[in-house]
Amino acid sequence: MARVRVTKEFDFEMAHALDGHDGKCHNIHGHTYGLSVTFIGKPMNDPGTPKDGMVIDFSDLKAIAKTHVVDVYDHALVLRKDSRFLPVLNNEINERLILTDYQPTCENLLIAFVDIIQEKLVNFPGVELHSVRLRETQTSFAEWFASDN
Repeated sequence: MARVRVTKEFDFEMAHALDGHDGKCHNIHGHTYGLSVTFIGKPMNDPGTPKDGMVIDFSDLKAIAKTHVVDVYDHALVLRKDSRFLPVLNNEINERLILTDYQPTCENLLIAFVDIIQEKLVNFPGVELHSVRLRETQTSFAEWFASDN
């Protein structure tokens, strides 16, 4: 049986700043991000089971990406742990502040999201992460493909 790709798309709001950047992005600013997650596998051939004919149930795909990425980062401010903004921010009133070891560029966020999603796939044998796209603006995005690694 042929392998099939299934994709689920999500949108969320997030702010970040790129410390040391030589343009406008060194300021705190936000984006409406678009996340597309694509899994690949063979559709299950097990008549009589609830997942018959599916690579992965879209509700399972949604649960992985929404619970572990979208719900965590939606309306968050993401900064590098050594950001120059930290002295003026108060964690008590910024409960959606996420500090990272990396510069929170679209590319680095994408890699972090891929790692999170791949960790959750252990419960789905035969299903692989094929690609992930993180759209930062309507015309700018970063992509990850398993075949490139």
